[in-house]
Amino acid sequence: MRVYLSYSTSKLAIVSILFFFLFAGCVSKDIHPDAVKGLFQVDETHLNSILSRLNSPNGEKQSWVDLEAGIKENIKYLSKKQGDEVAVKYGNMEITWGMLARTNEELLEILPELDVYPDLLKDKFVWFALSPRTLLTGYYEPYLEASLTPDPAYPYPLYSVPTDLKALDLGKFHYRWKGEQLIYKIEDGAVVPYDDRKAIDFEGTLKNKGFEVAWAKSLVDVFVLQIQGSGRLLLADGSVKHILYAGKNGQKYVSLGKILIKRGLMPKEGMSMQGIRKFLKDNPDLVEELLTTNPSYVFFRLDDSGPYGAMNAPLTSMASVAVDSKVLPLGSMALLTTKLPQEGVESKKTFTKMVMAQDRGGAIKGTRVDLFCGSGAEAEFLAGHLKSWSHIYLPISREALNQYFQKKSDECKK
Repeated sequence: MRVYLSYSTSKLAIVSILFFFLFAGCVSKDIHPDAVKGLFQVDETHLNSILSRLNSPNGEKQSWVDLEAGIKENIKYLSKKQGDEVAVKYGNMEITWGMLARTNEELLEILPELDVYPDLLKDKFVWFALSPRTLLTGYYEPYLEASLTPDPAYPYPLYSVPTDLKALDLGKFHYRWKGEQLIYKIEDGAVVPYDDRKAIDFEGTLKNKGFEVAWAKSLVDVFVLQIQGSGRLLLADGSVKHILYAGKNGQKYVSLGKILIKRGLMPKEGMSMQGIRKFLKDNPDLVEELLTTNPSYVFFRLDDSGPYGAMNAPLTSMASVAVDSKVLPLGSMALLTTKLPQEGVESKKTFTKMVMAQDRGGAIKGTRVDLFCGSGAEAEFLAGHLKSWSHIYLPISREALNQYFQKKSDECKK
């Protein structure tokens, strides 16, 4: 018989633990979770309310078994990290890779029992609310009509990473640049930024150099694919090929939606990918000018399976999310509460579900989270219209926190 630590018997331990999370060093100061960024413990009443939504009639029915494969991928990824190393420090809270690994392992262990014993989520984990609240957006796998060989009907190339593209790990030069890269090429003996969208798509700097992996019917489809990061090629013989993210040119990402709003070409209300597509279709003379406002460019590779996230693990529809890993480390589990748009109706539906931080995105900064919506028409609608203020709750293994507390306590005594 498995014995679990009860929620009530560990309150004193939690209070002690929070002393180290909420206050820098060993000195206390007043902090309010609504005033500063950070992760703040969820009280028991609020936690009960949140967890009750997981299987409520108005919520998103949680299939715990569906998370098993994704959690195992998290564990595989986290097993390659140093357990004592800090994965992220957000606000005044440190999260180690070991905490994340232990959390995933314990969640995997109790998955089969959660339908019968949901209180295990309280017994096994301490829950923290991410502050400030989350802006939730969505992404999906678009379909493109394409060819794997040159064809006049498919004039727009999709490129692999060019051989002259170089990447420099800036973290080797200064700790403040850890995780940052410089993308460049050598031109006339000098280091210069890599070609931008205008140079590649409209000046042909990569054309006929052997980097093409496929050709698409629509340049706008190529642009959308680059924003989403991966997709599926619909070939003339009826077969489907996955086209996956392989790299980028290092140029700044600029949102076309924001450009359209700023120039007064489209209203902010109701802005969506579908609306952008329609505007570009109705205004072909503006396509080049508008697309080149985003100099960022993505390169691809072909595969028979996918899509894969930044952990090089398969993404799970409506459960994998892209995050800013400086806030939520890859491999984190989180409870997401939000409301999702519904096609054909103005009201939104409640969505409460455990999600997995398994991807990154060029536009995903701070507490913003991008939900992977899958593929197909429903996924396209949801990803194109999803923009909701949401809340993220992070579970951390109670046992791992106790160990962390003990270590910090020993350090403060020295």
